[in-house]
Amino acid sequence: MTRVSLLSAPFMLGFESFEQRIDRMAKASDGYPPYNIERLADAEGVEIYQIAIAVAGFSQSDLEITSEDNQLQVCGCIKQAGEREFLHRGIATRQFKRSFLLADGMHVVGAHLRDGMLMIDVERPKAAKVKRTIEINVHSKSNGSIPNAPAGKN
Repeated sequence: MTRVSLLSAPFMLGFESFEQRIDRMAKASDGYPPYNIERLADAEGVEIYQIAIAVAGFSQSDLEITSEDNQLQVCGCIKQAGEREFLHRGIATRQFKRSFLLADGMHVVGAHLRDGMLMIDVERPKAAKVKRTIEINVHSKSNGSIPNAPAGKN
């Protein structure tokens, strides 16, 4: 069965890699650790997203946050110091990798760990509205090439 993509419409140019990222993240997603995402706005219209991840039992040295190629990744792995005997273990401290896809222009401002919650602040600055007029060139005959295109790109 062929899957129909919402991003494959003919007017959606250049979204192929975006769709691949969404597919990759959907496959890697599970429910651990739980998290919240809250959207805030400051007085200047800058949107701030605060991601709160429940990481009870993890210390700062057990966590790693990276941001690369519009993807925020949070990894956690507790280094066990010796053998421990639990009578009951209800706090899940298994290793995890949680990913978030960031839109273009968004960047991670910072993170802090407090009371078992990892808080990550992501900011989307207010985008300036840009309008420009595109010049239309007129050619007497068309030979199928793109004017002013780099060599080998027509």
